[in-house]
Amino acid sequence: MTEIFEEFQEFRKILCVCPCCGEIYRISDLKLRVKDEYCGTWLDTFQSELSTFQYEEQKFSQKEAEIRKKGIEKGRKSANQIINNLIIPPLKKLKFNPLDIKPVFFPIDFVVFNGMNQKQFIDDIIFLSMKSKNEKLNSLRESLGNVVCEKNYEFNEARIEENGGILYK
Repeated sequence: MTEIFEEFQEFRKILCVCPCCGEIYRISDLKLRVKDEYCGTWLDTFQSELSTFQYEEQKFSQKEAEIRKKGIEKGRKSANQIINNLIIPPLKKLKFNPLDIKPVFFPIDFVVFNGMNQKQFIDDIIFLSMKSKNEKLNSLRESLGNVVCEKNYEFNEARIEENGGILYK
């Protein structure tokens, strides 16, 4: 049995030149053709199917970016409609872009970043809350309003790093 393997190793050492294209090949890499009908093996079938699969995969990869782009556009169009249907009726009357409204819920109900989804810059930030029967919540909201009116606030930027740490800028 080892003699056969030795023969195959020897075939790797023998080189030949293709008469058509002039490329150099190992004799062990040659694909010989016969004039009679060839009966394929399972490997031939597998390689043919693999080649077809790879071709289809390549075609899909070329179209994937376009498909994703169309999907995003379609999702954004339907998102506005879904948000409008879910939004609280009193907020609909205010005529804000629903995508500019962000829920906070405590101590205020919503923050509106007016113009965020339609312009390059935000026009203004609006705090929205429904009237509450809870006096503590109402006084907390009032104190928040006072802080804003008196400009008694700071703007700090913090980034969460990949390791979980917080980086203040």
